[in-house]
Amino acid sequence: MGNVGQVERKTQNRVVKLFIDQLKYTYLGNWEERQDNSNIEEGLLTKYLKKKGYNKTLITKALHQLRVTANNHNESLYINNKELYKLLRYGVQVKAEVGKNYETVHLIDWQHPSKNHFAIAEEVTVHGQKDKRPDIVLYVNGIAIGVIELKRSTVSIGDGIRQSIVNQKKEFIGQFFSTIQFIFAGNDSEGLRYGTVGTPEKFFLRWKEDIKDNSLLQLDKYLIKMCNKKRITELMHDFVLFDGGIKKLPRVHQYFGIKAVQKHIRKREGGIIWHTQGSGKSIVMVLLAKWILENNPNARVAVITDRDELDKQIERVFNDAGEPIKRTSSGRDLMAQLSRATPRLLCSLVHKFGKKDVGNFEEFIKELASQPSQAVGELFVFVDEYHRTQSGKLHRTMKAMLPNAVFIGFTGTPLLKKDKQTSLEVFGKYIHTYKFNEAVEDKVVLDLVYEARDIDQRITSPKRIDDWFNSKTKGLNDFQKAELRKKWGTMQKVLSSKSRMDKVVNDIIFDFNVKPQLKSERGNAILVASSIYEACRYYELFQSTHLKGKCAVVTSYNPNTRDITTEDTGANTETAKEYIYNTYVELLKDVSAKPGKSKTETYEDRVKEKFVKEPAKMRLLIVVDKLLTGFDAPSCTYLYIDKSMQDHGLFQAICRVNRLDAEDKQFGYIVDYKDLFKKVENAVAVYTSELDCDNFEKTECDVLLQDRIKKGRQRLDEAIEQLELLCEPVEPPKGTLEHIRYFCGNTEVPEELKAKEVQRTALYKGTVAFIRAYANIADGLEAAGYTESEIKYTKERLDHYLKLREEIRRASGETLDLKTYEADMRHLIDNYIQADDPQNISVFGDMSLIELIVNTGIAAAIGSLPKGIKNNKEAVAETIENNIRSKIIKEHLIDPAFYEEMSVLLNTIIKERKEKAISYKEYLKKIAELAKKVQQGKGESTPEVLNTPAKRVLYNNLGEDTNLAMKVHETVLEYRPDGWRGNDAKEMIIKYRLFEVLQDADEVERIFPIIKEQGEY
Repeated sequence: MGNVGQVERKTQNRVVKLFIDQLKYTYLGNWEERQDNSNIEEGLLTKYLKKKGYNKTLITKALHQLRVTANNHNESLYINNKELYKLLRYGVQVKAEVGKNYETVHLIDWQHPSKNHFAIAEEVTVHGQKDKRPDIVLYVNGIAIGVIELKRSTVSIGDGIRQSIVNQKKEFIGQFFSTIQFIFAGNDSEGLRYGTVGTPEKFFLRWKEDIKDNSLLQLDKYLIKMCNKKRITELMHDFVLFDGGIKKLPRVHQYFGIKAVQKHIRKREGGIIWHTQGSGKSIVMVLLAKWILENNPNARVAVITDRDELDKQIERVFNDAGEPIKRTSSGRDLMAQLSRATPRLLCSLVHKFGKKDVGNFEEFIKELASQPSQAVGELFVFVDEYHRTQSGKLHRTMKAMLPNAVFIGFTGTPLLKKDKQTSLEVFGKYIHTYKFNEAVEDKVVLDLVYEARDIDQRITSPKRIDDWFNSKTKGLNDFQKAELRKKWGTMQKVLSSKSRMDKVVNDIIFDFNVKPQLKSERGNAILVASSIYEACRYYELFQSTHLKGKCAVVTSYNPNTRDITTEDTGANTETAKEYIYNTYVELLKDVSAKPGKSKTETYEDRVKEKFVKEPAKMRLLIVVDKLLTGFDAPSCTYLYIDKSMQDHGLFQAICRVNRLDAEDKQFGYIVDYKDLFKKVENAVAVYTSELDCDNFEKTECDVLLQDRIKKGRQRLDEAIEQLELLCEPVEPPKGTLEHIRYFCGNTEVPEELKAKEVQRTALYKGTVAFIRAYANIADGLEAAGYTESEIKYTKERLDHYLKLREEIRRASGETLDLKTYEADMRHLIDNYIQADDPQNISVFGDMSLIELIVNTGIAAAIGSLPKGIKNNKEAVAETIENNIRSKIIKEHLIDPAFYEEMSVLLNTIIKERKEKAISYKEYLKKIAELAKKVQQGKGESTPEVLNTPAKRVLYNNLGEDTNLAMKVHETVLEYRPDGWRGNDAKEMIIKYRLFEVLQDADEVERIFPIIKEQGEY
């Protein structure tokens, strides 16, 4: 059998040996029973600092400051970790005694990694609110900088990741992670994943290096690569980033990209970084700029973009990362900043290098070259998306004004042949590339799925069109008529446009009602219109749909009365310019401009922020050119294209939807109304076929737009296989009760139900994945190559897992999970699976089991349960009890007193059933009565004057004192300010008024959280 599926302990023993023998770490021992394990082992750190020559006083003060920073209970883990990282990175500033100068105590020797003390301990028991024991902890000079969670090869690496994520919570050992820089999880079958403090599971990364070397297990190989003393020291020093509340480590392509650029920088050579859209170019810029400025005291960095949107984004990214950057306001300001020694880091629009209305450009260039800008320092210029303007006059101007600067171009798309020559002249060759297919393979971005939707246009009555045209052109001579006909081509273009746009709008609205990511309101979409006029028309059409108020138009247009001064035709119709102007005036009528911004800019900033941060409140953006580059909205899932596009613009536009978001976002979807498929298909093929300045294979750069049927079959087969594997351990005869035991445990024991949550979640997700995969190709199963018997088997399996999921959801009381997919399931069942008998799956509609008991009676509710449950009295009882318990737990915060009482009643009824103290009939009567109370949230003796849920809650939690409850209720209604929740000052207003009523500060603090839970307030 060898060592296949070996136990976790054997893997851990091997990894420990690897650190000792190959990486030369000191083994500190098994610390399972050791007391006072800490993330700062003061004995080891003191020994190191003494060796470095620091005196006892400095060491004592440095240790004190380190401890205080690591254990600041008033701050979040992110803040503590950030502040402690500064001490690691830059040293601790201490005074030996009053009146003396500060001295820096360096905790790590960054210049000489091997001179630090690297060590590991295993089974490190850490005492917290709940004790935890990481498998392996890495120490540098006694400071814990990494944890490793290992799993056996048959257990998912995700379990190890989730274990570390849970350990970071305050309720466990969160404070231990204040010094941690690296969090690793691994097993022998899946290899190694890495993240840092606060990293969500989906963003844990894989290292990739020397891929042809398969002499070791990937776990061992990449621990050696990442944890060797030189590499891990470098990663900590140069590649840790605190970015606006999120701590980040580099993706592997970012690390090697920066390493490649560093070599060029040392030789003062420029070049091009091609990292595909969505793979984090901005992070590369920040890390590279930090390295340049830190390692060259004379260096200055200027980040140049060609669009205001990108300029603002660069400013935000650098500032969020703690690297202040000066954003220049004009060409004059830019030149003034460059002529001074500071700031060392600035950003600008490329247009600010230009000069308007230059008659003889060549003479202008010569003039600039003879009198170049007096830029102070060694200037490094980062040009973002260089291809858009680098071949034009602006770049020649920039080169003439800054002849000694080193230019580095950044792009998400490769060179076109027409760009090649000037790019090579300005920047040089490629320094580093990270292509689309590599990013998809590494799960850095999502793959794209393409779908063309043809909207046929036809003339229904050519004669009437001609008659209309002739009537409108009376008085024109033949020449004028001919010119007018030439302008419009055919009247079909005019008359059919609204009809066609209606069809596009209806098509998109249909998607918003049926596509899971859109329907669930976790995803949103962008519609690309051909012109500002069409964008405004689309916006108007969407105002009569359910997207009204959740749809916005973002274009380059800014209304000005001079736009329409010559547009009035004297007829009662609007010209295109008048229509655009009037649309924007209406759009902006309630917008108040922010300081320094126009009303249009204020409006656009607001809708973009909603689109990114609150996708449920801003579902659709209608654009023309703006936002098709440099606008990252991870929730954006669909791109609808109704505009002819090509080359860089097309590729960058379709990459708006390939950002990682929720787990159920598996692809970015491109819907094309302009038949761009050949252009999409060939977009990168054009680039690669012309890349004769470097040696690339065409297939290396393919966008990989997947064929729906081919990709669909692969997803469907994988979905079935995953579910079959998940259910394999269920004990024979694999009936309802056996499945309930496997996925729920003993449903009367909350701890067991919680312990089985992972299995249930996997079942729910797996079933949804099966549904989606089936729905995607349900109309093309034969085309996908399935035989008749395979189609029958697939439908039977889907039917089986739908029923199983319903049974497990009912038994566990988790009836609200995945509610967003119920309509899609009913549609599939009706059309493909159980057209003759769908009630077993869909009879509940949107009602919970408790609602069903209250509304239809206990007998009808039991009769509506899945067959496997309703035929087993024990399963029925456990299912009902768990639904009631779930409701009690969920609502407990809203009304603690009432639901505490309901919990006691439930436990009493369960005990009577278990001890057979009452008959099954009596049990059903009691449980039905309890369900009614729990659902209605009130007892039978509640006074009628308490006619709203909030009043009843106050009554229940204020000693059943009706007058007091009403007085508190009226006080909150009278004095609550708008937007009071979460605003300390506004909450204090309410608390102050409550104190006047209750005359007890403790009572105010007790009742106030309950008040916050009431929707009425």
